[in-house]
Amino acid sequence: MAAPSAAEQRWLREAQDFAHRALPGSEGQEPVALEAVLRCLRSAGGGALPLGYSFISISDLQHQQRIPCCSHLTWSTNEFKEWAHQGQGALPTQTALPRTYLILVGCITDGRQENKEKLVDGCLYVKDNTGIIPCELLHFELEWLESLVLFPSWSYIPQTDQSAAGYLEILEDPVLVNTPKKALHSIPVAYPTSAEPLLTSRIPCRRRSKLTVAGELIRLGPLLCVRHKTFFFLFLKCFASAVCVPVLVQEPSQLAWHHVLHLGHRYTITGLSMSSLKKSGQKTFVTGVSSCLLPYCAEHVREQPLNSTWRGESTQSSSLETAEQLSGSLELGVEEEGPRSTRESKIISYVGVVTKILNVQAGLFLLDNQVCLCLAYLPVLKSARGLRPGACVELIDVHLLQKPLVSFPFIVLGACLSSAVVLKRFSRLSTPYQPPSSSGNLCLQLLFRYNLGMPLYLWLVSLLETFEERFSCFFGHRRLLSCTHQNPGAAEKFLVPLLQAMVPDREKARDIYKEILAKVHHCPLQKYLTLDPPCQAPSLSAVCHVAQQKSWEGFSPSQLLSPLEAQHMGTQDLNRRLAWSYCTLSAGSFQPRLILLGVLRVSSRSSSLQLQDKSSTLPCVISQKDGSPFANTALIGSLLQVENYQLVVERFLQTDFPSWEHLENLEHVREKKTSVYVQFYFEDVQVLHAAEGQLQKGLRSENSTSLRKKKDDNVTPELDAPEAKVLKLEDPKSDTHRDENCQGGHSSTGTSSCVSHLFLVTQKEGLMLRNYQLPKEDGEGQELQHSFQATVLWLGRPRLWSHPREIGNLPELEDTSCDREESVTQQEALLLFMGKSLRWFPFLHQDGLYRFIVPCCSDLEVFDKLCFPPVSATFLTRPSCPLCLPVQDTWHLQHETWISCLPERQLAARMVLTGMDQRIFSIPEVLSSSFTGSLVSFSGEIVERTLCASPKNEKPSVTVRLPRQKGNLLASDHSVKLSVSVAPGSPVVIDIYITATYLQHLWGLLPGAKILFQNLERKISRFRNVYCTYIACSCVSIISLPASHLLFPSSPAGEASSPSLVFLSNLRPHLQNLPRARILCHLSCVLTVYLQWVCSLCSSIFKEGRCTRHSPPCPSHTGVRQASARVLVEDGTGEAVVLCRNEHVAAMLGLSLPEWEALQNCVQSRGSVSIQHGEATGTGCLEEPGDIVACYLRSLCRSPLICRPILLDFSLDRKPSKILQPAPAQLRNFRCGEVEFVSQMGPRLSLLCLNVEEVEQDALRYLNSERIRRTSSYC
Repeated sequence: MAAPSAAEQRWLREAQDFAHRALPGSEGQEPVALEAVLRCLRSAGGGALPLGYSFISISDLQHQQRIPCCSHLTWSTNEFKEWAHQGQGALPTQTALPRTYLILVGCITDGRQENKEKLVDGCLYVKDNTGIIPCELLHFELEWLESLVLFPSWSYIPQTDQSAAGYLEILEDPVLVNTPKKALHSIPVAYPTSAEPLLTSRIPCRRRSKLTVAGELIRLGPLLCVRHKTFFFLFLKCFASAVCVPVLVQEPSQLAWHHVLHLGHRYTITGLSMSSLKKSGQKTFVTGVSSCLLPYCAEHVREQPLNSTWRGESTQSSSLETAEQLSGSLELGVEEEGPRSTRESKIISYVGVVTKILNVQAGLFLLDNQVCLCLAYLPVLKSARGLRPGACVELIDVHLLQKPLVSFPFIVLGACLSSAVVLKRFSRLSTPYQPPSSSGNLCLQLLFRYNLGMPLYLWLVSLLETFEERFSCFFGHRRLLSCTHQNPGAAEKFLVPLLQAMVPDREKARDIYKEILAKVHHCPLQKYLTLDPPCQAPSLSAVCHVAQQKSWEGFSPSQLLSPLEAQHMGTQDLNRRLAWSYCTLSAGSFQPRLILLGVLRVSSRSSSLQLQDKSSTLPCVISQKDGSPFANTALIGSLLQVENYQLVVERFLQTDFPSWEHLENLEHVREKKTSVYVQFYFEDVQVLHAAEGQLQKGLRSENSTSLRKKKDDNVTPELDAPEAKVLKLEDPKSDTHRDENCQGGHSSTGTSSCVSHLFLVTQKEGLMLRNYQLPKEDGEGQELQHSFQATVLWLGRPRLWSHPREIGNLPELEDTSCDREESVTQQEALLLFMGKSLRWFPFLHQDGLYRFIVPCCSDLEVFDKLCFPPVSATFLTRPSCPLCLPVQDTWHLQHETWISCLPERQLAARMVLTGMDQRIFSIPEVLSSSFTGSLVSFSGEIVERTLCASPKNEKPSVTVRLPRQKGNLLASDHSVKLSVSVAPGSPVVIDIYITATYLQHLWGLLPGAKILFQNLERKISRFRNVYCTYIACSCVSIISLPASHLLFPSSPAGEASSPSLVFLSNLRPHLQNLPRARILCHLSCVLTVYLQWVCSLCSSIFKEGRCTRHSPPCPSHTGVRQASARVLVEDGTGEAVVLCRNEHVAAMLGLSLPEWEALQNCVQSRGSVSIQHGEATGTGCLEEPGDIVACYLRSLCRSPLICRPILLDFSLDRKPSKILQPAPAQLRNFRCGEVEFVSQMGPRLSLLCLNVEEVEQDALRYLNSERIRRTSSYC
């Protein structure tokens, strides 16, 4: 024999070192074991040692190998390439396993020898002296157990989580280092045909008799673990008939049989005894400690007749304790479906390749890119090892469910306790191993808790996947998906109510014995009903996208205007009215019903509350049902669920419609934009996860004293989470690769001191661009920046706290007394909010008690040091002028309570603070002629919202002259007019004008909403009409949201209910306050009529199809018809001049629609026609006596048919052509037939016609009787 080379000697020395360090065996036997291993290597390599390979220990493999790899000891390079190429057939985009040149030697064990207290779970492991690792084998022999073997071909698959070890896939049968000797004996056996009657017989038998049964393995149950006991069932069939018997294997040393057994093979099992199930009475064979599993060989067995040996025995019931425990743990309600539409699944067998892991935690795998395999109903204790993309599996007796869920795209194969999943080939691809969580698997816990059918389970999984994807970056997987009974996680809080509504408690329990042992199959997958999900919880980006789609579905500009109104509008008015509209959507507007989920944040850029998930943000408006503003700062960072909400889509159009006739032609729509936000009540919020772990009850308290410390990391400029947090939202170590867009909490857990100062908000101004400039060292100028300011009253002195949690419950007010009123009122300051401090804008409200908290600070003078005078000291002539305090970005604002909510022990402070705030007026007070104030605050409900041109007499602010700002979708020359009433149906209405530059910060200004307006400027028009304008110091707060039945933007104000019937004499006390009313009156005469066609573009006279303007020429070819008339009416108590426009003129003249159209066509060729009747010359319009159309109108107005009773809906003409001066009442004579009446009449009122109705005779008699009755009582 030739001497070994230097390389071989070096390789042998390394092998000896490996044997001494890692080779398992008795101490001192390493040379013998190594020699046996080398012998096997030479045999495999044709007599030569594999010098290109090196030995590797289990420990080194686990700690050094980070990517999947494989090793093939006897393969050539071409063989490996062919093997890898075949593995890429199903998934060509995946890479093959890289090859390593390593030798693996170890013992295959079931884990019993390593830790006596460890649960034997039926898994196999490879061990050496350095460690132990799980392994998977396609073929296993019992003789390999606890024997030293050489693995010629294997793969190592690490976990995706690098902190955990992976497992081995044994690609070829291992080679025994020492071949054992087999001793064959003749064994007496019984076959299932003769053994099966023993399970159904009631004859008692003697104890301790053992039985050996031989048969063909027809079914192999899964490994089950209940209460730390692992077991499985197998079924042996007679060779010549279909008779089979069940066998329960529960001994820890025999659980490895599960890897040996193969369906269709013949086996012999010794040492069996019988046991009966206590609850069901079913009997089964059970293995004992001495039982053995042997391959069946006809030459070495003889049939054992079951004679007196088995007669008189009593069955054992104690040996099946594990099965009894399993039954007790799975007594769950069975989901019952209606028989009318229930479908029955088919039981099939299938062979396929795993192409994708859909959800390993839920046990969902995709086979052949078209079939979903669900293993949730078949417990897989091996943690789904081997089920990687590229692996081939054989499914036996699985349930085929077609379309169990409407939204699920795949056919589903569900494995139950009677199914078998056999791994036929390992994956040859470098795909990672994703093990399911060993404990706290929320999917499986809810599945077994509610005994879900497949459709509900797939819906549950889809909800949980979306939920986890959206919010795990905020709170981490552990906190989000925790499912402890005492402290359920956010996902469980969200899902459990949905499941309880879908699966109510059932009395019938799931019978696992029937599922496993019964001859007639019965399991939860046997019947199913296609599920149309009752609700959905998509991402916020999807919510906004769907809402925008719905807002434009079937949208037509003509929907925004009534045809009677639109046909008389010019181009500018028409396009302005179309520029801004809205639609609202509720949860029921979506199919299925949409549930909103999001983390509450506040944006310092837009100064608005927002719901946020990983995908996007959604601005929100939160109100409280008690009418108080929402100010709960403790809710920032919490995960909210909202099911009752109003999703508002504001639509912005840029159009150039020439006239109303072109509204159906969408080519005139130049640009479409939308803005989406949501509004809801705080009482309708379900807190799924509190920002600091508070209970929901604590979050609903307005006196929350929770604090937050500064967060230095992961803060984006757009969305700012609270700057001060006491507890971390998520442990940074648990998710180091967090998405940058997600703002999880990173805060210090130190106990540094902080300074706080309590204050009362007495006035808050709106958010706008201001020229505030903070002192800068370089002195460079700055552009205008968004800011707002608030006037506050400091209460007490700043206080120092060793920790934010120690802050007391308003100790400053305990020391306040009435004697200190003077000192308290002088502690006033003007707070300036800029930059990131703008995030406190939605929380700061008048009459609220707040506290500023300065974290990591011990200087009690921190507030005084930052104060500065608003103007130069030389101009400070009044000592009461408050100092300005710029609010710092790091300060935290905490809402404490409202003045009205102070307890009795603080009544003294309450008396001191009362009167410090602004007075809230009523709308009638503001409208009163005796009112003298210029800045007013009041609350009311929006009746109507109209976009109009900015008033010409309004001096534009500095912001109006700026270009259109980002986020402002309306032109700066537009204003919105809000008609606000005292209450629904109230006749008292006031108009408020807000320029477009302010609207980008004002959300929720919808008809039906109740708003608190503060610091509006009160103005009086030249017609003595009172209105208000929104100015720089103004502010609004949403008191209550619109009712759902009021959210119809196309409905004009006042159409919801019929106007009240009044008398003209009763209108005088309400000249300013009546928006709409109704009178039964007599049309006395027509004073003037004016009909014209005007150019839609320039409003010049439009004659014979073209505009008459010549200097400069007008390019318009579209005319708009307009009509107006002034008529005189009386109701016996007074007279009024009524101004009618457009279609109301035809109603007053009693013309039908064809007659009115014909008249308008005649006017078109003339341009305009006017007549006057019953008034002095010069008071009406110029008329042409010779015009035939004018003659027709004049004769029509003089006709006695015009003078008739009518039912008139009207409003007061707030812009009459002639301003009437107050005049005393006069006596007037009236004649009715032969009877003459004398009545006291006041000056004629100016009314605006809203509707005209002819009065039928029956209605006339009834209304006259009512008038007579009410007139009598009036006199």
